[in-house]
Amino acid sequence: MKIAVIGQSLFGQEVYSQLRKEGHEVVGVFTVPDKNGKVDPLGLEAEKDGVPVFKFSRWRAGGQAISDVVAKYQALGAELNVLPFCSQFIPMEVINAPRHGSIIYHPSLLPRHRGASAINWTLIHGDKKGGFTIFWADDGLDTGDILLQKECEILPDDTVSTLYNRFLFPEGIKGMVQAVRLIAEGKAPRLPQPEEGATYEGIQKKETAKINWEQPAEAIHNWIRGNDKVPGAWTEAGGQKVTFFNSTLNTAGLVPEGEALPIPEAHRPGVVTKGGLVLFGNDNKMLLVKNIQLEDGKMIPASHFFRGEDNTVLELTKAELVTMEAVRTVWKRILPNILEVEDSTDFFKSGAASVDVVRLVEEVKELCDGVELENEDIYMATTFKDFIQLLVRKLRGDDKESECIIDYVEKAVNKLVLQMPHQLFIGGKFVDAEGAKTYDTINPTDGSVICQVSLAQASDVDKAVAAAKDAFENGLWRKISARDRGQLLYRLADLMEEHQEELATIEALDAGAVYTLALKTHVGMSIQTFRYFAGWCDKIQGSTIPINQARPNRNLTLTRKEPIGVCGIIIPWNYPLMMLSWKTAACLAAGNTVVIKPTQVTPLTALKFAELTLKAGIPKGVINILPGSGPLVGQRLSDHPDVRKIGFTGSTEVGKHIMKSCALSNVKKVSLELGGKSPLIIFADCDLNKAVQMGMSSVFFNKGENCIAAGRLFVEDSIHDQFVQKVVSSVTGPWYWCTVIWAEGARWTRNGNLVAKIDITKKGLS
Repeated sequence: MKIAVIGQSLFGQEVYSQLRKEGHEVVGVFTVPDKNGKVDPLGLEAEKDGVPVFKFSRWRAGGQAISDVVAKYQALGAELNVLPFCSQFIPMEVINAPRHGSIIYHPSLLPRHRGASAINWTLIHGDKKGGFTIFWADDGLDTGDILLQKECEILPDDTVSTLYNRFLFPEGIKGMVQAVRLIAEGKAPRLPQPEEGATYEGIQKKETAKINWEQPAEAIHNWIRGNDKVPGAWTEAGGQKVTFFNSTLNTAGLVPEGEALPIPEAHRPGVVTKGGLVLFGNDNKMLLVKNIQLEDGKMIPASHFFRGEDNTVLELTKAELVTMEAVRTVWKRILPNILEVEDSTDFFKSGAASVDVVRLVEEVKELCDGVELENEDIYMATTFKDFIQLLVRKLRGDDKESECIIDYVEKAVNKLVLQMPHQLFIGGKFVDAEGAKTYDTINPTDGSVICQVSLAQASDVDKAVAAAKDAFENGLWRKISARDRGQLLYRLADLMEEHQEELATIEALDAGAVYTLALKTHVGMSIQTFRYFAGWCDKIQGSTIPINQARPNRNLTLTRKEPIGVCGIIIPWNYPLMMLSWKTAACLAAGNTVVIKPTQVTPLTALKFAELTLKAGIPKGVINILPGSGPLVGQRLSDHPDVRKIGFTGSTEVGKHIMKSCALSNVKKVSLELGGKSPLIIFADCDLNKAVQMGMSSVFFNKGENCIAAGRLFVEDSIHDQFVQKVVSSVTGPWYWCTVIWAEGARWTRNGNLVAKIDITKKGLS
């Protein structure tokens, strides 16, 4: 078909390109005039292809179509008008001119949210379903017949940007192409829009975006996210007009500790915390705002509201000056219509759009070796000078939070001075348990008290899960590349190796492990585990699957592997650090966050591990550690609706209970490694000395505290007495004696020979 494309933006460009790939002839492109010397992407792409491009500032004058404009359009002989994204009012003389008419894209499920700002109103109303409609264009009232609709789920913290980028943009392009295909095949429907359920909302403007505080927290959150970026939801606070951006409801368990911010019409004052600004609805529930814009237009993190503005200008080093010029070149590439990028050059006033923000962030991150830079940083430092100052502070580490304060317990052991954290580890900080509850952790070799450890309560579990969920959904862990995530895990493994003797000594002190075994196995294998999974980070990928389907065969099936969210990890006492590592390293490599419950009797290496994660630069909230009881902490993790998976090693009885709790709570995934009683079978044709040695090591390894310990030995009758004698002579001495117990029944035969069962039990001398 001969198609005229009327619209603008990257969306229009992609629709135009896909239509040409489908074999349609685009006879003309009608887009908006250049802005600040920058050509719209749709017009730019068409000009490259040699397609006629028209840039009319308007199509009508005094309510009437401009005849010269209509004539230029009609001369092209289009059979269909495609309006992928059009901000101009197109007269009906143009809409009705082609023999197939005109189709237009609308970002809502019509008839709901007819009119402008449809995406905003979808979020403001708290709709659970969103999507787009492609309809036959009418006189601008969005009431034309429906051709095609597609819907998606609205996530609790979706913004206009996330909804657009996740669904409306990619699926909308496919939908426009599909609609044109249906028209070409003569299969396009015309479904009249019903009046029932129709809503008519106008364009959101700054003066109408003021927050009404007489609403529940969820309604206020919807209002803020629905007005995100443009025009911005605002209120009076601190003696000025303050605009809120980046709102989230994920504040379960959050204790709003900070400075109160009085808001005249609000139900309660806001609280400026390290995580952002906590706001309250009239239902006393909370929401969290990450960024705010002050009355002078300055965008700052909400956590900085009460901080005096730092006007100190950094003096750059020679290396930083070189970086600055390299970044200046990046700005020039993105802003081609700016002759010279000066200190005062404003990124957005120079014609940059949201897509240019993404490009700037990615190019600067690549240039500066993965510096932690986010889209929001660009909005907070819009001039080149401010951006360079922000970037240099990040590169120097000046923007990071102050060093975590750790209340150590110190002990001189094994020619070392051990520094052992003993508090809960939540959100990147060591904190006391609710009510300052503690318990004694005991040295099993002599029964002495090593130190008092914070005893986690159910409320602490909620705080830790909230921190892990926030780190997963809003933190850097998911935003950084898989390769960068792997580098952090490699760095953690290196730090564990640097502290190997200290970790092994703590393991010997707290768990009674043999020091040399702890050094090689408990700690050594933990380090190897983190290095192994660090290498997996950038190798977790899906696959394409060949499928048979009816002709024409245009189908592709693929899988995509994604992290699931917060994982609860419950570990036993026999290998405290190694069991933590086996479960945690895999979770982190996949991009998940974790809440770890070490067993109550051996918590100290887990807490030392927490300290090392801080030194490695693991983002706060990714790893949380809660010493405490199984019935309280383990149960709350199993029941918690925001925990998506539980990994447990322990008894079969408790494992059954955990599986039931996981099913009843939210059908969370569960991995269980449960108890058993492994047999070792010894026949007469064995190497007897080796069999005795293997039998003893299989029972006594790690003091018998081994998941795969061979607690049952089955010995063939003909060698039974000799085997027992060798075992007894090996284990009887100043430290051990053994009891040999004949098992009644449970006798096996091999080639007619009787096999008897014996149990060997290690006991201490009284």
